[in-house]
Amino acid sequence: MINPANIIGHLRTVTRHRNAVMANCFRAGIPFRGLVHDLSKFSPTEFIPGALYYEQGKRSPNEHEREIKGYSDAWVHHKGRNPHHWEYWYDVNPVTHRYEPVPMPADALKESFCDRVAASKIYRGKDYKDGDALAYFESKRKMESRMHPCTACILEKWLRMLAEEGEEKTFAYIRKIRDFKCHPEVCPKVSAWRELQDRRNAAE
Repeated sequence: MINPANIIGHLRTVTRHRNAVMANCFRAGIPFRGLVHDLSKFSPTEFIPGALYYEQGKRSPNEHEREIKGYSDAWVHHKGRNPHHWEYWYDVNPVTHRYEPVPMPADALKESFCDRVAASKIYRGKDYKDGDALAYFESKRKMESRMHPCTACILEKWLRMLAEEGEEKTFAYIRKIRDFKCHPEVCPKVSAWRELQDRRNAAE
């Protein structure tokens, strides 16, 4: 039985987060992505576990569910329906025949940036600082290393700009971006990432 207070609390947290992301998306020049952001969280598959494992909005219920069950049904459902998560962008490499990350399109990466900034504001509350989203990214460096290096490179650049130059300049910069191209043949981060993937594959 789910505590009714948890249902209300989770609904408020999700709604606050969605509203914050929506505002960021409008500032980033992707209003439609803001309007449809995280709608899957209101589906039974995601909302019920979200309320069941709710912890007064202190952290994601997915983390709590994962600790209890070893995995999160809500997260598995969510990441496959929301292209602003880098985990969505995995496909079979026709050369290696392994699942590997591919670069995120511009609008999806913009929404990802907006999502991270909004999440930091929601969870940090009055203690929020412009450098918090970058600090979280860096704290998850091992996990984020599974992101495509071009995606990680651009996202880190935007988060660093936010930390060092503030929201107004960063959102103005992102709003002007229409597309970007990855140049793996000249990018040192791609070379380092490929070496890491080779070591991981050799260990399997």
